[in-house]
Order: sequence, then structure tokens, then C-alpha cells
Amino acid sequence: MIWNETIECMDRRDMHKLQEIRLKNTVERVYHNCEPYRKRMQEAGITPDDVKTLDDITKLPFTSKKDLRDYYPFDLLSTPMSEIVRLHASSGTTGKPIVVGYTRKDLNIWNEVGARCFTAYGLGKNDIIQVSYGYGLFTGGLGAHGAAETIGGAVIPMSSGNTEKQIMLMHDFGAVGLACTPSYALFLADALKDSGIPREEFKLRVGIFGAEPWTEQMRLELQEKLGIKAYDIYGLTEIIGPGVGHECECQNGTHLCEDHFLPEIIDPETGEVLPEGSMGELVFTTITKEGMPLIRFRTRDLTSLNYEKCSCGRTSVRMGRILGRSDDMLIIRGVNVFPSQVESVICEIPELEPHYMLIVDRVNSLDIFEVQVEVKESFYSDEINRMLQLKKKIQHRLQGVLGLNPDVKLVEPRSLERSQGKAKRVIDKRKL
Repeated sequence: MIWNETIECMDRRDMHKLQEIRLKNTVERVYHNCEPYRKRMQEAGITPDDVKTLDDITKLPFTSKKDLRDYYPFDLLSTPMSEIVRLHASSGTTGKPIVVGYTRKDLNIWNEVGARCFTAYGLGKNDIIQVSYGYGLFTGGLGAHGAAETIGGAVIPMSSGNTEKQIMLMHDFGAVGLACTPSYALFLADALKDSGIPREEFKLRVGIFGAEPWTEQMRLELQEKLGIKAYDIYGLTEIIGPGVGHECECQNGTHLCEDHFLPEIIDPETGEVLPEGSMGELVFTTITKEGMPLIRFRTRDLTSLNYEKCSCGRTSVRMGRILGRSDDMLIIRGVNVFPSQVESVICEIPELEPHYMLIVDRVNSLDIFEVQVEVKESFYSDEINRMLQLKKKIQHRLQGVLGLNPDVKLVEPRSLERSQGKAKRVIDKRKL
């Protein structure tokens, strides 16, 4: 199922022409309407006339998350506040929140790209969709809500939390789609099992999961536990929220809505644009936004791009699975470690639940690395030899993937704290 065939199946040359026109318009817009961008471009000796082709994008300066905090709250807007109809913001747990303003046109674009996502998952106007992302300043809830309404579906605007009611309404209302973080979906799967209501009585068949990295192994776990097909949805508060990209029925990469969000892959250390297919940091330029367009925004997400036509018929570029974020990477004893690598190992081992915590500390100048992981109820035992064998198996596999031998601590089922939003997987006690 395709929502916008003209765009989603557009010839690559035509897409480049469209992107070129929109890029030029965006550069003009920020240069004349946003003082910080104008100042940065003038410092680099650039005017809008210097951007004639897509290749000229490399002349433009990057935008970072720090820039958005430095110009808090509204200095990066490229339209008068009288035209802004909604404001969203990040949580601001590390300082001032990142604020994004939307015009009416921006919201229409957001709904349209969201509709592409939900349609690609096989959802339509006859379906009931339970949105269990958080509503409010976080873009997840209202972003998924707008997408569901745009395709004509009926929305259950649950938000996160209140798990017993989530299960009751999912059952009683006959929800077909569930939109939430993958970690909360795992929490709901356990709650659904505890509810005593037979799985066969639920109509759920599609999971719309995003807002945090998750592995292919976690996808299989969710599909098995919930009896659904689990799809990735990609978005960022700074760019537009959920709807920047989506999987299709092939589940072979995330199609990016590149007619609105122009992607690049750069070397995270040097900023140099990398050859097609390379793994690196994903950068976006918004080429249709009015309220707060961003030029070459560094997402810190590490991935690659595939420009080959997909088997589903879409020609839009596909993003590979996100390995992690360059700023989430842990350096332990000189080795680069991503939480997603640990998760992939844990989800491969049938005796384990996909719930874990990484604890890093430093004692006498030496990094200490512990992985706490839950053992499934059916396998958890007081028998020391049995648990010791499982611990050695986990350590051996982690050693093979990470090149490190962490201390593994096996904990009882459901003893680790559950998340009803974005999962917290790492506690780094080092004072680096």
C-alpha cells in the first residue's frame, strides 16, 4: 500500500530536481528571515546565490543540538510568531529544552508524511489505532495521532502509562495498530499476558515502534509476544517528529521522506560527506519547513543510506538500522561500545528477557563494566551450576561482539525497572 505514489515512486532524477529547487528556496528563506543562519553564512562567505545544485550543500554550515539550545527559545524561527500555530520541545533533561515551532503548512506536511508511514504498515480508514506515545511537548503522541487521523483511522489517544487501562481498551475497542516505544511495547506484552485475556481475543496486528533504537532481535521478540508485525518509524523533534521515515512490508530499511528531508551521511569526526553506502552520521536539511527550517542538522544517529529501488516499488532512499548515536557511544577500556550491540546479544539468547541495564564505573583508574539482565521465569533457578553456565554463555557472546568481557549479573524476572517512555539502559558512574 502506497499513500503518495507520485512522490514515493518518483524517478531519482526528478527527485533530485525537486530537492534542488526546495533546497534553494530554504536557503533563501533562512538567509533572509533568520539572523543566526544569515550570520553563520556571512562568516563562511556564502550567499544564497552560491547554492545552485545539491552538491553545493557542502558549502553550508552544520547545525547542532547546541545551536538549538543557544538560540532558545525562538531565535531560529524563520517566520513571525503570528504564523506559528504549535510548539513542541524536547525533555530538556540536560539543560534548556530544544524548541520547534510549526506553521499550519508544517503541520499539514507532518500529517502527510505520517500518513505515508501508516499506509506502508497496511493501516487504513477502517482501522482503530491506539497511540501510546506520550502526548504533550514530546512529538510522539500528537505526531502519530495526526498520521492516524489523516489516513482516516479511528484514534485511541491513550498516551503512555495506565497500563491496565491500555490493555482493557485495546481489547474492548478492538485496536488493530499500537504506536509506542519498543520498550513500552515489551512492558505491555508482559501486562497483556498477566491480564488473563486470551491473545486470540485481541485484534492487534501492527506495531508502530520508534523514539529509541531497537534491534532486529527485539523486533522478533515483539512479534512473537504480541502476535503482530512490528514496524520501525523514525523521527526527530528537531526535524518534524515521527514521519521522517518508515519501513514498508519488505522491512528492508527505513524509507526516508526525502522530498521534505534531504539526507547526507558524514564522517562524525571530520564532517566530510562519505561515499554512498558508507556507515556514518546522518545529517538532515529540511527543505519544505516554514516555521523552523534546519540546515545540515547533525542527528548523531549512526547509519547508512541505500538508494536502490525497493522491492515494494518505492524509489525513496532507505536508511539502514541505526547502530546507535555517536553521543550515546560508551568508550570502555578504549573500546567503543553501543547499547544496541549488547541488546542484540541478549535478544539472541532464549533464556533471557529483553530487559537489561549497563552499569559503568571506574575504580583505581580501571573501567568496570557490568551487564544486568533478566532471566526468563521458566529458566530462572536457584541451581548454581545452571545459572553459572548461562552467565558464561552470555559473557562469551558479549566478548565476541564487543571485544570486552563484562561482568554479567543475572537477575530475577521483572526485577529491572520498566520504562513507559524512552528506555534508560545505561548508568555511567564515571566522572569523565
